[in-house]
Amino acid sequence: MDVRKGRLVTRKSYNHDLLFRVDKVEKGVVALFGEDIRLEADAPVNDLTIVAERELEKHRKKGKEQEEFSYRLFRQDYQLLKEKREYQSTDGYQYEAKIFQLPAKVLHLDGDQMYLQKCIELYQRMGLQVHGIHLNEKDMPHEIGQLIDKIQPDILVITGHDSFSKNKGIKNDLRAYRHSKYFVETVREARRSNPNLDQLVIFAGACQSHFESLIRAGANFASSPRRVNIHALDPVYIAARIAYTPFMEKVSVWEALRNTLSGEKGMGGVETRGLLRTGMPYMEDDEM
Repeated sequence: MDVRKGRLVTRKSYNHDLLFRVDKVEKGVVALFGEDIRLEADAPVNDLTIVAERELEKHRKKGKEQEEFSYRLFRQDYQLLKEKREYQSTDGYQYEAKIFQLPAKVLHLDGDQMYLQKCIELYQRMGLQVHGIHLNEKDMPHEIGQLIDKIQPDILVITGHDSFSKNKGIKNDLRAYRHSKYFVETVREARRSNPNLDQLVIFAGACQSHFESLIRAGANFASSPRRVNIHALDPVYIAARIAYTPFMEKVSVWEALRNTLSGEKGMGGVETRGLLRTGMPYMEDDEM
């Protein structure tokens, strides 16, 4: 069987439940990254099945439908937030003057280059300003301080791949997780730069990450309370909800999670203020 980097496969031992991308093969053991979810795993070559083109098309079609459904829900919420902002900005009066917005700036660190590109495309589709950086999870704690100083983000997303292994310890043991400890260290370093949960909003974690440690370290939102897998795009929906909520309003945890594909089993957090500031009047160049 031709198992090589970039091939899409499933695992026989898990009844072909998830689609994985082959990262590397060493001594008969294959390192795997989830194609749609932020899970890292490994398996022997003989446990893998290469996905046929027909099955791959079915999988991608279903995944695209799920993503579009979440996006439509987000757009509905965005429209309601926009109408509410415009009403409040004018105290309910009909002014001809146009309003303008000061959007939040997002810094997105991702351990997966392919996921990062997908996330950037969604940020841009939502109209958000994002600085996306691909970093190995182990390097994130060492790089985050200077990145915050340079970019001055309002929202920080720390994600990539993760997994929990029962063979390495119990659920409360950080050593049983592939990358949770690096995410935790990165959050702590970020909070050294800005300890205020409403001035720098942080999402941290990936599939099956140690949720409690990430929240204690200073994340506003994190994965994964039930140690389940999360979708690659879920952190973007969290960031967008915060970014488009007025700074005088708080975002409940449920409001932040409602448009994600994973929901409350995959993510949780604490009440957080929005970051959007609205002003008026907006002046066209030819009016100045």
